Amino acid sequence: MARVFITGFVDGLGQLTANALVHKGHSVVLHARNRERSKYGLAMVPGAEAVLTGDLSSIEETINLAAQVNRLGNFDAVIHNAGVYQVQESKLTQDGLPPLFAINTIAPYILTCLIKEPKHLIYTSSGMHKQADPNLTGLNKESLNIAYSDSKFHNLILAMAVARLRPAIYANAVDPGWVPTKLGGTGAPDNLDKGFATQVWLAVSSDEQAKISGKYLHHQKPDRYLRQADQVVVQEKFLSFCQNLTSIAIPFGAKDVTS
Repeated sequence: MARVFITGFVDGLGQLTANALVHKGHSVVLHARNRERSKYGLAMVPGAEAVLTGDLSSIEETINLAAQVNRLGNFDAVIHNAGVYQVQESKLTQDGLPPLFAINTIAPYILTCLIKEPKHLIYTSSGMHKQADPNLTGLNKESLNIAYSDSKFHNLILAMAVARLRPAIYANAVDPGWVPTKLGGTGAPDNLDKGFATQVWLAVSSDEQAKISGKYLHHQKPDRYLRQADQVVVQEKFLSFCQNLTSIAIPFGAKDVTS
């Protein structure tokens, strides 16, 4: 039996992933933004071990969430599922960040830094990352300009960086496809069941083919992606920006851009 932590499980792919893991007999710890959502979500995933709460738009609450996870002990896998698509970007978070950037980019970075090393790290990216700025010019403290596609590119970069710097971890990014969830919309054309199958497979499968790292997968198969995510200079620029912004030292060697 594996032990898995999933962010953003209350609806959509997170809930489907959680239920699939529970039904396979694995121990699943869930995450919700607040207590109200945790009560609703837990009813949707009977058999879950626990639900932890934390608003991923807040750096402080994300740090606290990592501490909650660590107090529960070790995990075999962490699935970074939480994300937003359409938000009011004119309303900044309490940390002065665009909420999409805070939730989609900074939260998984912080959790990756602070949660005790699992065996598997799975980052939910998107085929839309191919529309991102591959040079990361939007990462500017004075005027952050981050689209959804950029945030999904950031998830891919983080996966590739972890795979390079921490070879003991299986770190991968997943494109679930355009599936009919709350985020994807009812008209989304892709298969919903296949949208979470890869995450489950990577997290708990004993299949040798699942023991991979540094891959971008769609329906359990490698797919095309922006190759700039493999470039060390791009990875270091991203990691350094996140480190300088959060004052959280990444545990695998990001260089300080101010040095």
